[in-house]
Amino acid sequence: MPNGKPGARRSPDYRRFATAAEAIRSAVEEFPAVRTLGAWMKVGAERFNGDDIQRLYKSTSYPRRRRRRKSR
Repeated sequence: MPNGKPGARRSPDYRRFATAAEAIRSAVEEFPAVRTLGAWMKVGAERFNGDDIQRLYKSTSYPRRRRRRKSR
């Protein structure tokens, strides 16, 4: 078990993705608090912060299927 309290949430570590769309999906769907975690993404020379990542995910031109939210 990693260091820390059992059941405690980990912040995301550095990861590489084949496409920016995969990185965006992962950040938003796997780490919903992406804005508060200080996450960022670098594509070429451009750097995107958590707000930018959320904006890109919500864009109508986002090329990937989004995970459906559970209804309550």
